[in-house]
Amino acid sequence: MALIETRDLWKSYVMGSEEIHALSGVTLEIERGEYVAIMGPSGSGKSTLMNLIGCLDTPSKGSYLLNGKQVSQMNDDELARIRNEEIGFVFQTFNLLPRATALHNVELPLVYAGVPASVRLERARGALQRVELADRMTHRPNQLSGGQRQRVAVARALVNNPSILLADEPTGNLDSKTGIEIMALFDRLHHAGNTIVLVTHEADIAAHAHRVLHIRDGKIEDDVRRAA
Repeated sequence: MALIETRDLWKSYVMGSEEIHALSGVTLEIERGEYVAIMGPSGSGKSTLMNLIGCLDTPSKGSYLLNGKQVSQMNDDELARIRNEEIGFVFQTFNLLPRATALHNVELPLVYAGVPASVRLERARGALQRVELADRMTHRPNQLSGGQRQRVAVARALVNNPSILLADEPTGNLDSKTGIEIMALFDRLHHAGNTIVLVTHEADIAAHAHRVLHIRDGKIEDDVRRAA
């Protein structure tokens, strides 16, 4: 069973008297343990597809199964639970709480999931160790470099042991040297068994993935796999 399975997925918007198709019948399977990059020009539909895969939005029609669960028909509460339990998000802008320590930022998804405090702390520490930030646990975001902030964001994404790590332009706000370090971290996480889906417009970032989907005009134009 594929981890991600979409069948004839559409996302349409009505603007005035016109209907805009952001996605036009995308059928796709991503297996557990894959490392996939989604590429495409601005307005191609790549962000729309990421939002649907990440349960941040619902399709206009078609079906989406994540880990065998039919999510295309779920209500907001069910989608929120799936987002918290099944998906770890890494954004271009880090999205960290400025007044909270690295440890508390990483803990947050576990707070929402109702995990007891002692277990939360242990798991948050473990996630920070996985991204090599054990010595920065008590630092706040303004005491960390951009790369360290993104590592905190990755640790937060990992803390719930999600089925999938979803990264949207994760190096977009970083200099090239720090971007290379973050992509090396993603490589290690993939080798450790994590499923990664990465949205990027940069070919050198997409080159880290073992499969690249090119989207244009809401359709998958190309699906290229390379040897692992």
